[in-house]
Amino acid sequence: MLPVRKHAPTPQKSAATEARLNAQALPDGPAWLRDIREAAVARVRDRGLPDRRDEYWKFTRPETLVQAEAPKAAVFAGGDQSVFANVDALKIVFVDGVFDAEASDELALDGLRIERLAELNGTDIHWAKDLYGVLEERGQWPVDRPLAALNTGFASDGVVIHVTGRVSKPVHIVYEHQSDSSDAMLHHLVKLDAGADVTLLETGPGAARFNSVMEVDVADKAGFHHVRVQGRDHERRSNTHVFARLGTESTFKSFTMTANGVLTRNEAVLELTGDDAVAHVAGAAMGDGDFHHDDTVFITHDAENCESRQVFKKVLRNGATGVFQGKILVKPGAQKTDGYQISQSLLLDEDSQFLAKPELEIYADDVVCSHGSTSGAIDEDALYYLRARGLPKEIATDLLTQAFLAEAVDEIEDEGLREEVVGLLSGWLERRRG
Repeated sequence: MLPVRKHAPTPQKSAATEARLNAQALPDGPAWLRDIREAAVARVRDRGLPDRRDEYWKFTRPETLVQAEAPKAAVFAGGDQSVFANVDALKIVFVDGVFDAEASDELALDGLRIERLAELNGTDIHWAKDLYGVLEERGQWPVDRPLAALNTGFASDGVVIHVTGRVSKPVHIVYEHQSDSSDAMLHHLVKLDAGADVTLLETGPGAARFNSVMEVDVADKAGFHHVRVQGRDHERRSNTHVFARLGTESTFKSFTMTANGVLTRNEAVLELTGDDAVAHVAGAAMGDGDFHHDDTVFITHDAENCESRQVFKKVLRNGATGVFQGKILVKPGAQKTDGYQISQSLLLDEDSQFLAKPELEIYADDVVCSHGSTSGAIDEDALYYLRARGLPKEIATDLLTQAFLAEAVDEIEDEGLREEVVGLLSGWLERRRG
């Protein structure tokens, strides 16, 4: 159970919370799932939905994520960019949060079992009972994450994946946006047995307003690889959450590329609970104009000889805003921890801004932990060097931008997927140049 809160939400926060809750309805489901959902709604009421006075929301305005009705977001006129179209993967499609069976592949693949959250009706005994909402609830302390609890309470669908072996090809979840007023919540569960290994891809805007939660339980010596691309529909708003628990000698690696989006907040809450576990979370964001992008990460080391890396790079111009809030917590007894955190921004004009809050909290004495955060402009010497060799200024700037993002992109372990992301970055830069 979570610690009892010392302070109740303010009347203003409570009123906003009730307005949002009154606009929702608990989905159908088995009794155990309904009990979990009702407990999640109680967590939302106990904490209240976020406002600008909350410590971890002071850089990002949450009003449009909290209000009862989703703001409208125009649908991108150019159609799907077919991200990862060249990757052989099992495709699962959601359109504005609704599963599209015709556009999806058969939900079957050696080494895993895929179900849908919406189809667990009538299921009284299921492994999901021990995972749904569990990691989300653990992630509510010491930092409140009420929008994740809101999702646990009201998400009507999502994928439920049990990985039993080493899966030969990725699972690709595609989020289509077709309605300018859609308001979608999806909740995914991924359980990896000991020694299992899977790659999960996510692409697409999701909805006009999108709230997603993914809970990942990585057993001993298992590996979870996650590559996500957010972009296309610029007016979209999204708040995503990844909660993960890592066992002994397990691996968790997640990379997110974001281009466009008037408001995006990606949260990652990872617990290293087994010795010799490895957790890497990284991101590359490119923003132009009314772009606000927030990465909020909390990694807890609760075992010996574990490694974590946070690598985030943002390229901002024309008044775009980037935010990074990252914390490494090393608990007593988590000796020989290796924790690394870097957040950097490349500001291509004087109107853009980068707001960072890196944190270390260490209760063990045999550790190596570091953090750093920088903001800067294009290296004028490097730019001069490239232009002196005949490159136009725009192309030289793009090359230096790609070099700046490289450390984050290199966190993608699969070479083929890494090359796909590099191609997407190049395309975005070329379009902006045009």
